[in-house]
Amino acid sequence: MERVYLDNNATTLVDPLVKEAMDPFFTKMYGNPNSLHSFGTEVHPYMKLALDRLYDGINADDEDDIIITSCASEGNNTVIKSLYFDSVINGKKPQMITSLIEHPAVSEVYMFLEKLGVEVKWLPVNKEGIIDPDELRKAIDPDKTALVSLIWANNETGLINPVKEYGEICRENGVKLHLDGVQAIGKIPVNMQEIQADYLTFSAHKFHGPKGIGGLYIRKGVSVVPLIHGGEQMAGLRAGTINTAYMIGMGYALALAVKNLDYEATEVRRLRDKLEDAILSIDDVEVIGSRDKRTPNTILASFRGIEGEAFLWDLNQKGIAASTGSACSSESLESNPTFKAMEIGADLAHTGMRFSLSRYTTEEEIDYAVDAIKSAVERLRGISSTSNKEYI
Repeated sequence: MERVYLDNNATTLVDPLVKEAMDPFFTKMYGNPNSLHSFGTEVHPYMKLALDRLYDGINADDEDDIIITSCASEGNNTVIKSLYFDSVINGKKPQMITSLIEHPAVSEVYMFLEKLGVEVKWLPVNKEGIIDPDELRKAIDPDKTALVSLIWANNETGLINPVKEYGEICRENGVKLHLDGVQAIGKIPVNMQEIQADYLTFSAHKFHGPKGIGGLYIRKGVSVVPLIHGGEQMAGLRAGTINTAYMIGMGYALALAVKNLDYEATEVRRLRDKLEDAILSIDDVEVIGSRDKRTPNTILASFRGIEGEAFLWDLNQKGIAASTGSACSSESLESNPTFKAMEIGADLAHTGMRFSLSRYTTEEEIDYAVDAIKSAVERLRGISSTSNKEYI
């Protein structure tokens, strides 16, 4: 077996059906949808279909808005900076709340705003890796808090946060809630009729759509200050020519992802559990978070006595793609943010390795990965043991 891809929380392959649906909009129906001639207007029905699929995929109300963005990072920046301009900078509500386990596309925005004088409260996680609703309840000040931004499903652990409770708490206090739904959509049911969030961000490439396209859900009655000015696209909320082909691809990808949710919950989960059982059979390995509280495709395992970069290199040599955590921070190979928040491996003796599957992962790939992981651990621990003896 040449290669096995177990880094689907970083990105996924584009579903071949999605690619096929996108193809005509590159060379045949390529008109600017804002043009009045037939080259532009002929794409409108396909764009409407794509939007309908997005609304259906998250069960949004017809009166809600879904803004097409370039990615979830843009959506996150739009929401957070919008509330900064609308409520914080003028002194109406000077405080914002997030957590210690957010993706960099959220946490780094808040760190930037802190430099501008914004009071940011950073919620901890409990021993299970979950953001406790009681911590949110204690942190909120109805008179000061402008926005709460929290992750729905953690990109590293796969742990699913109790977002329904967050919504209820924020609604009771008159505070807006923004959820990062990137790792939830396509893995678990997402129903915005049940979740009282004001904003939801997502990105197509996490559910077998193309890279470079995402969405921002905005509940009816809630406003945003545009991050990008320069045109009347998206009802004036996001300027720029619509990426028609990718928008159509995202809509179809979400429809297919929702159609496959039962497969995610059964077959993908079964393969994930098979891999997890094999990993746990290795000495001094721990998996973070209970299986029943995680997305069905994700494992974050703590390997004692192994250096992360060496482990990644060893697996890559065997053709296996995995990650030490968020792909957006992997180049620095810093200690895992979730480990920091949960105070795991403070002695630097732990490496957090994330394995994330998709509906395209096969039994044969898992069998190959199990052998390769065990072999890598044995080899690297042997090297570490020999190295240590030299200094005794």
